[in-house]
Order: sequence, then C-alpha cells, then structure tokens
Amino acid sequence: MNSIIIHILALGYGVPFILVGIEHFRSPQKFVDIVPNYLPFALFLVYLTGIMEIAGGLGIIYPETRIMAGRFMALFLLAVYPANFYMWTNGIPFNGTKLTTNGHLVRLFVQFLLIIAALGFSGDLQKLRK
Repeated sequence: MNSIIIHILALGYGVPFILVGIEHFRSPQKFVDIVPNYLPFALFLVYLTGIMEIAGGLGIIYPETRIMAGRFMALFLLAVYPANFYMWTNGIPFNGTKLTTNGHLVRLFVQFLLIIAALGFSGDLQKLRK
C-alpha cells in the first residue's frame, strides 16, 4: 500500500488515542468508575492507561516506532477490555451514558477492529496471511 496512505491511516488511528489519553487526565473520574473493583489504585491505573494511550497513539503516528507501537497497542487493547466488560456486566454508565447490550456489542466489535488495525500497523497481520 502507498506509504502516504499508511501515514494518513496511522494519523487517523493515533490521534484519537492521544485525545482519549489526554482525557484520562482532564476528567479521570469517568474512567475510574469503570475500573473493575478487584483492581487496586483505580486513579493510578487511569493515569497509567492515559499515558499508555498517548504513547501508543504517538508511536503509531511515527513510522520509526510504528511496528513496536502496533504490537503494544494490540496488547494494550486486550489488557483494557476487562474495564469495558466490567462496565457491561455491572450496568455502569460511562460519562453518564449507560450502553445497551447492542451498544456493548458494537464496542466489542470496534475493540476487535482496533486490535486488527494495530496488528496491521505492526506488520504482524501481513505475516499471518502468508
């Protein structure tokens, strides 16, 4: 694929992660609310995952770090899904909005697509196809 297109796609993938990561610091409580109660130090985890989202988004944008960032983001997205699942199974609203079952299924599907995209940016998806 044309490298210009890949750079544009990487920008489109990375910027939302950076913005959401920043939001972890601007409005942490909405993220604290969805941290599963079996995990300690919820606020610390929110800040940590915010840093990780910013770093991952930047890493995807920069070609020099894209391979490792893609792998990192795939693992990161798997690691944070329990918060989404906890929100779903406990009926916890996010930022005042309680998702329906269909809303959670869409969110799960989007999470899956984000993981696939991250593996595409890392080059690992192409290796699986061979």
